[in-house]
Amino acid sequence: MKFMQIAPIAALFALASLPALAQEQASATGTFRTAERDQAGTVSLSEGPKGVLLRVEVEGLTPGWHGIHFHAVGDCSDEGFQKSGGHTHHEPEKPPHGLLNPEGPDDGDLPNIHADENGVAVAELYSPFVTLTGAEGRANLLDEDGAAIVIHANPDDHVSQPIGGAGDRVACAVVEAAE
Repeated sequence: MKFMQIAPIAALFALASLPALAQEQASATGTFRTAERDQAGTVSLSEGPKGVLLRVEVEGLTPGWHGIHFHAVGDCSDEGFQKSGGHTHHEPEKPPHGLLNPEGPDDGDLPNIHADENGVAVAELYSPFVTLTGAEGRANLLDEDGAAIVIHANPDDHVSQPIGGAGDRVACAVVEAAE
């Protein structure tokens, strides 16, 4: 009989701690810019136990497939988004680019996204190569110089160097910690 009285109380304490666990999950956001628009879409990022989940919504792209990558510097202020640097990485020796490369991938690699006939892309992507919290062995997107998410003009072939033939940078979002 005592067990039945204690069990519901223990269950209440366990349930009460669930919101605290959910609040500990790190998140970040970004606003995509293109050459034509200062606000072309958004990205939200959520830290998981072994990687980061991204939700991308962007407009103003040419219809078709586009490469998308994590870049090492949180700066999208210049024309062509070159200030965002190369792909992000956590080790001094960066592996070769490409999700299909037998010697890769690098930490910035992501699957391609597809823009519909109106130039709108909506995608959910996951990367086990990055972190928002500084998890060991992954590139930290919220480090001292930040990071950016860059969308390219062409699809990434996931093998060739240095960026899989993805071409010009056509959209960029600075990754910022969510408040």
